[in-house]
Amino acid sequence: MIVLSLQSGTSADGIDVAVVDITVAGAPSTAGDPAAPADLVMRPLHAATHDFDAGLRERVLAVSAGEATTAGELTRLTTRLGQAFAEAAARGIRDSGATPDLVVSHGQTVFHWAEHGHALGTLQLGEPAWIAELTGVPVLSDLRAADIAAGGEGAPLMAFFDRAWLGGEATAAGRVIATVNLGGIANVQLVHPSGDVLAFDSGPGNALVDAVVARHTSGAEAFDRDGAIAAAGTVSAPLLDALLRHPYLAATPPKSTGRETFDLGVVDAAVAASGLAASGALAVEDLVATLVEFTARTVVDAIPDAASVLVCSGGGARNPVLLERLRALAAERGIRVASSAERGIDPAFKESLMFALLGFFSLHAVPVALSTVAARVAGRVTPGREPFAPPAPLAGVASVTIASPDARTETGGAP
Repeated sequence: MIVLSLQSGTSADGIDVAVVDITVAGAPSTAGDPAAPADLVMRPLHAATHDFDAGLRERVLAVSAGEATTAGELTRLTTRLGQAFAEAAARGIRDSGATPDLVVSHGQTVFHWAEHGHALGTLQLGEPAWIAELTGVPVLSDLRAADIAAGGEGAPLMAFFDRAWLGGEATAAGRVIATVNLGGIANVQLVHPSGDVLAFDSGPGNALVDAVVARHTSGAEAFDRDGAIAAAGTVSAPLLDALLRHPYLAATPPKSTGRETFDLGVVDAAVAASGLAASGALAVEDLVATLVEFTARTVVDAIPDAASVLVCSGGGARNPVLLERLRALAAERGIRVASSAERGIDPAFKESLMFALLGFFSLHAVPVALSTVAARVAGRVTPGREPFAPPAPLAGVASVTIASPDARTETGGAP
């Protein structure tokens, strides 16, 4: 089965597109046994990131930051996002030369409703009908709601992927394998030797640094490119202490959060509480360095001593200053930090593979468990141009292996 996945993270950096061939491993006589959990092989065929139209990204970030809006504006925004995702999917089909059996669209998160560390609702925009109409392919969307309705957090979705991908390794090693996806928010997964996975948002990933850089440059830069600003600064101990007092950090996992919790208001309040605002002594380089340290501390603090390794992915994995701080802090506790690239997954596209796998699960009626609640089949389907006929259900998925990609990874360009 060929699955095309679409997603844009909380940083709204662009639309990630991946085309993945997912097959059941083993000889035909055993691979087709419907009573046995399947061993899957995922082979990436194509991966690319396409920039948003600048005006569209600006509206996404404004709405995500809590700017007052109307039903009409939300209708226009979900339509424009759906059209942008549709164009990105069509381009992925053209560039990969592969016709997908399913498109999985996470859409664009604009709000994650959480109170006291527990999710009560979530909103992803990007009308899937536009994708189905342009590509002619059925689209799976609204991927988080079922878990929230069942009492879960709707996040992190990465839990089910890491269970299938790393569960066997954790069992063989007899130690926890930890992963972190460093998007706008950092989500942590703890894969235990028993096969159980505890997944939760540890706090900010890139969101605070991105917001400060965008404000400082009046929007000319959206992130700290190559960690250059942080590298030029010095961590402020008073500011770091103020940031570490954020109440979310004291909540017990599983828990989830979003940009609406970790925004510029949090930064400005911490600066004021530290006394640095009055003195005017805080340079932007020191502010960014401190925010990077804040992210690194909150991630490593979320990892138990029982972990042998912390596998990093996401946009933050390309920030050398953040990675160095993660390595240093983790090493103090005997935990090795590695990139997902060491295990065959491009850090920039691990989430894209996860969404493709989620589509395969749902199309084959395999429920996913994100935390401690009952597993649910994720998402809802918008049919393509033909009547929708799902394949036969699978009994479950035992493991996932990542095969070598067949195509290069690309970045840039409007969808």
